[in-house]
Amino acid sequence: MKIVSIVAALAGLAVTAILVALFGVHAVFRSFLALGWKGFVAICLIHLGLLAIMGLAWRALVPRAPIRSFMAARVVREAGSEVLPLSPIGGCVLGARVLILAGISASIAAASTIVDLTLEFFAKLAYTAIGLALLVSLRPGSAIAVPLSLGLAVASLAAVGFVVAQHRGINLFDRLTRTLGSGWAERTAAGTAALRDALRATYGRRIGLWSGFSLHLFCWIASAVETWVILRILRNTLPFRTVLVIETLLHAVRTLGFIVPNAVGLQEGAYVLIGTGFGLPPPMALVVSLIKRARDLAIGLPALGVWQYVESGRLWRRHGTADNATLRLGRPVGIKE
Repeated sequence: MKIVSIVAALAGLAVTAILVALFGVHAVFRSFLALGWKGFVAICLIHLGLLAIMGLAWRALVPRAPIRSFMAARVVREAGSEVLPLSPIGGCVLGARVLILAGISASIAAASTIVDLTLEFFAKLAYTAIGLALLVSLRPGSAIAVPLSLGLAVASLAAVGFVVAQHRGINLFDRLTRTLGSGWAERTAAGTAALRDALRATYGRRIGLWSGFSLHLFCWIASAVETWVILRILRNTLPFRTVLVIETLLHAVRTLGFIVPNAVGLQEGAYVLIGTGFGLPPPMALVVSLIKRARDLAIGLPALGVWQYVESGRLWRRHGTADNATLRLGRPVGIKE
């Protein structure tokens, strides 16, 4: 699987390079510079605001928890998914790790991450349905409408199945570990039971669930606003509902191409193909994608750097504590008795 991902990533980089060469390096670079540093900062601030709202959606599942911890965790989670060569699940693991470093128990961090990911996916389905309705109104005879409808139906069934698995799969795994007896299975069974209880408690917070879903849906729609603002700064007057349809189709393609790390090349090619069909010039569509890549790097790299600094400091403190404890016991560090 890793080999496939590496090959897909290399192919994506090659596609991006080919697209830049095809439309002209200078033309793409000029369009990129047309955004200006003020425009780029504005786009980064808009995206940071959306990430903060996503953090609030996550935190709605864990009452009385520190809000800033979930905001920070959401930024790191996004960075792990969009900057590092990880799958979206890898980014979620990093986000959960930030919550654990903030003092939240591992079971609650894991359960809230799972439920938040589920709510975000349901919000994405609703967002896709909105885009599909707009697509039908803009292009009644569009050939994309039927495949998109079928894909939406299949994804909805998969989402429901994922929720059912969360409720029943944990119980099945718990029973399996108990049948294995004592020993190595005890710790696994205890961890599974804690996760099961945390999931049940999280799903029992109806207000938190609806709040999280609503905030995620708002953020999905607002992400199209972000693209619309980029196009406006680049002096393109494409209507917002058309931009919303383009973004909907783009995210559908990204979902299908999950095997490609960070959707490298896939996002660029999708922007060009989909954007061209709705009147967006190919070079500008490519520039929009590259601006979003630059935005992710500008936000993600510092976030990952801070997280790594905090993580390293924690490891050093633990190492120093262990050394001091060893010295107090009268055994010099590094010398075996």
